[in-house]
Amino acid sequence: MNNLDFTWLIGGPQGSGVESGANIFSKVCAEMGYQVFGKREFYSNIKGEHSYFTVRISDKKINSNVNDVNLMASFDAETIFRHYDELVSGGGIIYDSDLEETKTDAVHTLDAPFKERLHKELELKNKPFTVAGVLEIAKENGVQLFPVSFKSILETLSEETENPRLKGLVRMYNVIGVSLSLGLVKMPPDSLQKTIESIFSKKPEIAKINQQTANYSYNFATAKFENFKHTLPGTEKEPNTILVQGFQGTALGKMACGCRFQPYYPITPASDESVFLESNEILEIIDDRPGSIAVVQTEDEICAMGMTIGGALTGTRSATCTSGPGFALMTEMLGWAGMNEVPVVITNYQRSGPSTGLPTRHGQDDLLFSVYAGHGDFPKIVYASGDIEESFYDTGNCFNYAEIFQVPLIHLMDKFHASSVITCKRFDPQKMSINRGKLLEKVDDDYRRFEFTEDGISPRSRLGIDNGIFWNTGDESDESGHITEDPVLRVKMMDKRMSRLDFILKEIPESEQAKSFGVKEHTIISWGSAKGPILDAIEMLENEGISIGFVQLKLLHPFPADYIKNMLKDAKTIIDVEANHSGQLGKLFKQNTGRDVDYFILKYSGRAMTSTEVYDSLKKIIQNKANKREVLMHGA
Repeated sequence: MNNLDFTWLIGGPQGSGVESGANIFSKVCAEMGYQVFGKREFYSNIKGEHSYFTVRISDKKINSNVNDVNLMASFDAETIFRHYDELVSGGGIIYDSDLEETKTDAVHTLDAPFKERLHKELELKNKPFTVAGVLEIAKENGVQLFPVSFKSILETLSEETENPRLKGLVRMYNVIGVSLSLGLVKMPPDSLQKTIESIFSKKPEIAKINQQTANYSYNFATAKFENFKHTLPGTEKEPNTILVQGFQGTALGKMACGCRFQPYYPITPASDESVFLESNEILEIIDDRPGSIAVVQTEDEICAMGMTIGGALTGTRSATCTSGPGFALMTEMLGWAGMNEVPVVITNYQRSGPSTGLPTRHGQDDLLFSVYAGHGDFPKIVYASGDIEESFYDTGNCFNYAEIFQVPLIHLMDKFHASSVITCKRFDPQKMSINRGKLLEKVDDDYRRFEFTEDGISPRSRLGIDNGIFWNTGDESDESGHITEDPVLRVKMMDKRMSRLDFILKEIPESEQAKSFGVKEHTIISWGSAKGPILDAIEMLENEGISIGFVQLKLLHPFPADYIKNMLKDAKTIIDVEANHSGQLGKLFKQNTGRDVDYFILKYSGRAMTSTEVYDSLKKIIQNKANKREVLMHGA
């Protein structure tokens, strides 16, 4: 029996409710027992430019999106122009029939390069430069068309409910599109009503209007549309499953592991994590103890990093959250934390660079920057999570590592994580352990903060403890923290700090340094969010009798060279998959192991990687038809 695998796309102008519509669809599908993987893509303006959300659902575990779309709901012309060719034969397009005569030139947000490519396609097929023209192509490709006047639905509903406000409430178009879609696929209607009620639980009047609109649109679809091949009747829901958005993994991880201070400066895509923490500052703690996390929006990233260090000096678990440009401003203070052995965690939700780059788009651009951030030599840890569920538990480990080894730690996440919505196992805080290293509760006389010890880690006082006085400076210092330029002491202090890199490799369990999903003749190395598309692509190939190995690197600095070399000794072909131009992991891999990568599969268009693209490139490599650099391009 074939597993269900269905992808739905909704699109509209930025600010038109696309994300909230996708949120409703995702929650309904999750409530009905399906596995969900949703991903948002949008332009970097506040309102008006194109935004779209793809939601893939299945009755088995999924880790990524695919290229093909089975059903699209659109309430604007641009979505149809940009995505009509993603629909597969047997798929469907629900669209606003009032848009059919809209010309490409009337959509001012269509950029010139795309419009030129679209016109060439339409000319080739002898079609007009209109919505009707692209819909004709879709129909010829076996796609069913479901035209609906969204305006007429609101007008009719307004009369039936005696609510004149509904007539011009175009903000409801997203609910219409979602409800038409769910009616078309015969999703049980109760779940739609319950989901809307839960989303607007604090706004009963708004909930009522949305429920009325959803009910009418759902019934309209079931009455008017037929013969669509896809149905989603629901399936048995796995116990202990939640629907979660990407940034919530690290945010909830910080709450659970005892982070109690997070200064930040707003930046896409990292801000959502801090805003979520800010919205949930008061925490429920075991044994009914009150708890809270202080979240402070600072004037800039330099200040955010300084306040994070200040928080850590008090003994409080402290972190900040940023993206590439913000992290660039933090690097001088990062060196100060390294010099003074201050355990801080910097969560870096990467995006496409350089400079402002593509500020709302995906990229794994900051790996080498993170490894070499800051001037001079000082120990740090760079650690990367592969998915949202993993990021919850990794966050706890990151704070432990920072405090055990008394180093700054950069936790690499990215836009792919931040903008994804997935079903996963409920996070279990009981699986977290808290290890604060050599943090002292009391201090005897003759305390020296930077004391030379056998393992290179000094006992750590906190501000305000009796007898625990210490000095901090950006200059080199002696064991008490007083400035020194003595050459012998300088060498001893540098050796003390840098010896932690070997100690880190020795103490962090190998299972937390890298994870093997099997080593084969052809084996992938990768890191971060590429994990999901890789796992799904490998499964697709296994269904064809093709085996490919995969090693996910999590500890990226210090690099576990011996462990990785030994793990990959039987692999003949190494394939690096990541979302940047230069294959940064490949460079790090060669630098530390002395071994070349044989093939690169790279994506740097700013769009999320799909398992379809990875599958296609891996297939070409197996067939000896691939270039050394395979560049992925899917996405509007």
